[in-house]
Amino acid sequence: MKLPIVECRLPIETQSKTVNRKSKMRVLARGASVLAVAFAVMPVAGCAQPEPPSIKQSRAIAAENIELTKQVQRLKQEIDKLKEQHAKEIEKQAKLLAQCEQDRDEWKVKAQQNIRKQVEPVLDAVIDETAKLREENTKLKAQIEQLQTEAEK
Repeated sequence: MKLPIVECRLPIETQSKTVNRKSKMRVLARGASVLAVAFAVMPVAGCAQPEPPSIKQSRAIAAENIELTKQVQRLKQEIDKLKEQHAKEIEKQAKLLAQCEQDRDEWKVKAQQNIRKQVEPVLDAVIDETAKLREENTKLKAQIEQLQTEAEK
């Protein structure tokens, strides 16, 4: 015996309410799944507290800090050593400059003395010659006067 297939249709108003309910349920289900995924992803995405470094990492960081501290100390010592060398070099250069200035002054004095030694004999000769010429000049004036007096007589 076959049963007849009876189609059961709801009135149009009831059908649209059912469709609206299904849509609303789908929207709510999607929203809930999005929230569930967001809550599941948040701890992985970095919203959680950062983990403290492991013991190995801590030891590596400590060893690196110690090495950097030693390096800083070596560099400070090298800087101090270079400053000391620089100060010594400056002092050496200042002494050398003072010595050069002293040598220069000595050479100036020697040069002036040497010029005097070279010029002095010439000056002496010129002075002697001038004295002789004055004497001769005086004699000649006397002769001129004598000749003039004789010519007038």
